[in-house]
Amino acid sequence: MHLSALGWNDAHAQAFQPHSDQQLQPARVVQAHRQAYVLHLGPATVPGICTGRLLHDTVTRADLPVVGDWVAARLRPGEPRADIHAVLPRRTRLSRRAAGPTDEEQVLAANLDTALLLTALDQNYNLRRIERFLTLARDGGVQPVVVLNKSDLHPDPAAAVAETAAIAGDAPVVTLSAAQGSGLDQLDPWLQPAATLALLGSSGVGKSTLINRLLGTARQATATLSDAVGKGRHTTTHRELFVTPGGALVIDTPGLRELQFWDPPAAAVAETFADITALAAACRFHDCRHGGEPGCAVQAALDDGTLDAARWASFNKLRREQAYAASREDPRLARAHREAWKKIHRGVRARMKFEAEAE
Repeated sequence: MHLSALGWNDAHAQAFQPHSDQQLQPARVVQAHRQAYVLHLGPATVPGICTGRLLHDTVTRADLPVVGDWVAARLRPGEPRADIHAVLPRRTRLSRRAAGPTDEEQVLAANLDTALLLTALDQNYNLRRIERFLTLARDGGVQPVVVLNKSDLHPDPAAAVAETAAIAGDAPVVTLSAAQGSGLDQLDPWLQPAATLALLGSSGVGKSTLINRLLGTARQATATLSDAVGKGRHTTTHRELFVTPGGALVIDTPGLRELQFWDPPAAAVAETFADITALAAACRFHDCRHGGEPGCAVQAALDDGTLDAARWASFNKLRREQAYAASREDPRLARAHREAWKKIHRGVRARMKFEAEAE
């Protein structure tokens, strides 16, 4: 397989130029397991690991390779493995605040053209969650496509599409049933050769089933619906890039139990909530707080039902998260430097273990 079939283009080649005279070669990360990776070099895939220098120069975990990244790597002489020396600049990315108490960014996937935002038309269906996924994709410069899966479980899929389209803005909305194999042709516009897509959604929405349909073989484990909650079960445990028979590159991701933004920009929030942004611009006063001021277009829309109160609450929640992100920006930089040495030592230990097991 030529690198161009993996998404390599002139922009990546230009970014790689500083590494071309160091006997390094470009590779794409197709799997990531803590500090160990699987790299696609074009002709073959090999295991890879970050060099000590790369770990030393990395300030935050978000700077380490993720699935979809292009890296500068060097094959070890006489060994089917490679060392990763650098991560090339990311064209786009999907990132969130890492789950749990740790205050750090987690990059989920990089260099994407499209994010297929999967929601199942069962008890998982939630417009507020869809809004957050839309904002996540737009934040990273990735085109979002909302995919309503399990259409066979909904009494009126067309109504669900209309309801979702009303809050999706310019993002396309499609409905299908991966389990039954129906409606898959609606994804054809984005499943182009060398295009990179990521499947994103909460656990049990059918990402692995859809991957298997796109690949034409059962590569990912799947599970039946839970009788207790009427939702699918979590099966994917790591991120991996697959090449479909048609040449599209699809990244499967574990289900996201929570989606907290790392630093949602105003532009992404405004695009997801374009209707509210337009209403706010129509208020009599430019600094209107939308809490009872005269001539408030937002309050008028809430009163007459034009604006859904739940959508207004979702918008305000995102604005509060923006404010929190801004308040932590300076402490974040200091904390990143304090954590750098801890990550370096962890990476070195992982490298030593990796090499010991390979001997």
